[in-house]
Amino acid sequence: MVIYNTLTKKKEEFQPINPPNVTMYSCGPTVYDYFHIGNARTFIMSDIIRRYLEYKGYKVTYVQNLTDIDDKIIKKSIEEKISTEQVAEKYIKAFFEDIKKMNVKVATKYPKATEHIQEMIEIIKKLEAKGVAYNKDGNVFYDVSKFPEYGKLSGKVIDELESGARVEVNDEKNNPLDFSLWKKAKEGEPSWDSPWGKGRPGWHIECSAMNLKHLGVTTDIHAGGNDLIFPHHENEIAQSEMANEKTFVNYWIHFGFLNIRKEKMSKSLGNFFTAREVFSKYPFGVIRLFFSQSHYRGPLDYDDELLSAAGKGLEKINNLVYELKKQIEKSDDNCYSPNINIDDYKKTFENAMDDDFNTPQAVATIFDFVRDINKELSSNNKISKTFVGDSINFLKNTAQHVLGIIDLEKEDKSEDIELVEDLINILTSIRKKAKAEKLYAFADDIRDRLNEIGVILQDGKNGTEFKIKRKS
Repeated sequence: MVIYNTLTKKKEEFQPINPPNVTMYSCGPTVYDYFHIGNARTFIMSDIIRRYLEYKGYKVTYVQNLTDIDDKIIKKSIEEKISTEQVAEKYIKAFFEDIKKMNVKVATKYPKATEHIQEMIEIIKKLEAKGVAYNKDGNVFYDVSKFPEYGKLSGKVIDELESGARVEVNDEKNNPLDFSLWKKAKEGEPSWDSPWGKGRPGWHIECSAMNLKHLGVTTDIHAGGNDLIFPHHENEIAQSEMANEKTFVNYWIHFGFLNIRKEKMSKSLGNFFTAREVFSKYPFGVIRLFFSQSHYRGPLDYDDELLSAAGKGLEKINNLVYELKKQIEKSDDNCYSPNINIDDYKKTFENAMDDDFNTPQAVATIFDFVRDINKELSSNNKISKTFVGDSINFLKNTAQHVLGIIDLEKEDKSEDIELVEDLINILTSIRKKAKAEKLYAFADDIRDRLNEIGVILQDGKNGTEFKIKRKS
């Protein structure tokens, strides 16, 4: 398996520190608002990568932080006239509600920044002792000129960098590029005791401390959006590697922007939809399939037409699952066994995912499988029970366990397939009788009402057949 490493700008063979164990850290939300669908892309694609590593047999310790103290949280608390703790609690609850709807697996640990203040202080003390951090009246800064490799992740050169929108401007700094490790307390803001007086941590030190505490000095994989490469991840590397004198992360994975009308979707630009708005319109499987049909590193345009197309694609997968479940109830191993090697599809799927998590190719393999199995089902009334079971397992292992776009267990619990079929057959027989008695409007009404709930009637020479549009 190879992974594109942002640090080296090339694909590298994945070699975890302590196989079969893998440590993975993914930057989580700053909990001051509902996260937008662009953030959802990062959360879902991180989830798919974690799922595939587990599919390959790795034991993944997956950590996703919750930034519960930040300038934006303080601003929100003032606006809503509630404490920062209440703001964080409100949006942490919303975060968990939304990722559950997205079918994102629960992380091994969700550390909160406010629970790791002492760990942050210890790192800052180390940096100060090494002459890399300096204190200006209770504000502690990291001197980027003291870290020779600063810029190695983003490819930026210190001499060419200028103070800009993403670099905090502060006259107390020795250099405009130096970043905050500890911020002096301001009246009315949350603060903690420290060797430099009351204050609170800077954003970058939070992730370093939580990563170190829960995954160790060196982490196998660190993931996040492209917008975090600089300065956030660059600064994480600088402070962590200077403090611990070891490589901070071996593989850096970054996700492309989700755009709207070719422009990056972001709260600052006001051109965004919250994840909960989108998930009220589209089921989780549609969103996850939409994201999976583009490579995680590239940009992606939010597009309702593409989402609708993803919905139709998902319908094909779910329809096949439904037909296979019908087959397994009536077939046995004396039935016809198609000349299809399911292992070939499995290998193609794995080859795609092994190549830097190429989900578009993996999805294409699943659709090839769906097409080929449908051909066999349309030509044969009964197919070998073993073959049907193997087909279901292929979809379960790929579309469900890795991509997370379907849920076979949920389907089993929520529907009694035989009862549904019996009820539809009763209605089609009533419709047939109505047509024989020339009650065409009544017959059409039955057809249209069934169509509204996802049951498609197809009249043919051999009578009326039906198919059900499966929901994700």
